[in-house]
Amino acid sequence: MAKALRPQRGEIWTVQFDPSVGAEMRKIRPAVVANLDSIGRLTLRIVVPLTDWQPTFGQLPWFVSIPASSATGLVKDSGADAFQVKSLSEHRFVRRIGNVTADQMDEIASAIALCVGAP
Repeated sequence: MAKALRPQRGEIWTVQFDPSVGAEMRKIRPAVVANLDSIGRLTLRIVVPLTDWQPTFGQLPWFVSIPASSATGLVKDSGADAFQVKSLSEHRFVRRIGNVTADQMDEIASAIALCVGAP
């Protein structure tokens, strides 16, 4: 990770998820930074991992569709899996590749809220 940059809410970064256990996301993959930039004092970021989009994900309310585009930096249509939200060290962040829209970020935040039972 570039030491001068801190991942910001709504940015998509490639993130090193290994080592992982069980059904956790693995390898280097894209993830959306979800935490508010003003929250936290440690060099940690809350992320939502992205995975290749599958048509069945459209029926799952904790998945948010993130289409491939020059703005997102994704080469494949992807889904943000809010059930796999994680807090990770900034040292796991490899490279910034793009951003989600404000509406997509709102959908991701709502999906996280659904997963944790927030009102």
